[in-house]
Amino acid sequence: MGVGVGLTALRQGAMLASMALRRRMLVELEINNKDRAYEWFLAWMAHQTHTTSASSRGRGRSIINPRRWMASHQLSVETMYEQRKNGSSSVLFKLVAGPGMHWFKYHGAWMQVKRERETRSMQMMSGVPWETITLTTLSRDRILFPQLLQEARDLAMKGQEGKLVIHTAWGIEWKPFGQPRRKRPLGSVVLEHGVAETIHRDLTSFLERRRWYADRGIPYRRGYLLYGPPGSGKTSFIQALAGSLSYDICVLNLSERGLTDDKLNHLLSNVPERSFILIEDVDAAFNKRVKTSEDGYQSSVTFSGFLNVLDGVASGEERIIFMTTNHIERLDPALIRPGRVDLALLVDDASPAQAKALFRQFYGGEDVQHVAGMNHDELEDLAQMLEHIVKAELKAGRRVSMAALQGLFIRAGPKEAIERCTELFVVRRTASSSDQEVLDGFVV
Repeated sequence: MGVGVGLTALRQGAMLASMALRRRMLVELEINNKDRAYEWFLAWMAHQTHTTSASSRGRGRSIINPRRWMASHQLSVETMYEQRKNGSSSVLFKLVAGPGMHWFKYHGAWMQVKRERETRSMQMMSGVPWETITLTTLSRDRILFPQLLQEARDLAMKGQEGKLVIHTAWGIEWKPFGQPRRKRPLGSVVLEHGVAETIHRDLTSFLERRRWYADRGIPYRRGYLLYGPPGSGKTSFIQALAGSLSYDICVLNLSERGLTDDKLNHLLSNVPERSFILIEDVDAAFNKRVKTSEDGYQSSVTFSGFLNVLDGVASGEERIIFMTTNHIERLDPALIRPGRVDLALLVDDASPAQAKALFRQFYGGEDVQHVAGMNHDELEDLAQMLEHIVKAELKAGRRVSMAALQGLFIRAGPKEAIERCTELFVVRRTASSSDQEVLDGFVV
């Protein structure tokens, strides 16, 4: 009995001593998956594993100065999937450290990484399980935590530097989709004279008048509507405009399955900084509601809820919304009134001047002239010929989209493009006077 009591006391003493020693000598840093540093750190770990693997193949060892990484055998995959309206889709896979225990050496200090997932507890709105990452190291090395997080953040920002980031809605959160895209020059999108300049001037004026709005108690937000036939360059211009101003784009699909008024309000009230909100084909959001399964419609967003999100009492501020539509006549006047849509512009099919400018843009370079065996004057004559063709077709009631011309210029040389361009013209309805009356007062 005495031996048993002694062993029990010894075990309890060892446990207490271990806990005391741990408290005095170790320090822990917890990061949950609601914090932005969570994804940054996982990406940093994945980057170190990739770098170490490449180094091992090149040098025959797995030591990277000033850090050493022990490759993990517990991996987790993060899949990003985007379904487009034309039926195509994009899928991106990213391998990160999975739930479990991992070790690495950072600037001479060993650190333990423990990733835990609570499957019995889910986030109420998004349905994503709660996850935490706990970093443990010696107390003397706690000063390395801020440096490590700073490095992870810089790595994440470096991948986005000079590029356009597209965000999509995942539940009630915005998450980057795919890799950051190269910014498109604003001049690469050829619009009718004055359209691009009007939007750019209005937007830059809005961004410079934050204090002016605040002093007069006006909500600091701006709404734009670009309408016109498909293929006229509406979305391309928005992307180029965002890149020129170093803004990101948050793509919002009002027909997304499971989206409700409350979730929509939360999304628009928590938009990432320096981001445009892009709502494409807004005319199709509320007039094609079909029941897809027993659990209801694809989207539960109501028209009144959408209007309240745009400028209701609970609507957020400091945001810029771009909406596009191919059929402005289908839009309810309540949606496009001033305050919800502050500026609406027609982005139409190719005009003679647009077609000429696009031709010069594709075939004006010296490399193209050399391949085509033509000089500048010959190409200029062809550009003039295209301008006359477009003008004659317009008088005959036939039109061509900028996308169709661009597709032809990509496939064909300058002479072939002129010979085949007449095949692209179609009869299309033009903007009527009733459409202009709907937007009277703020259409440019």
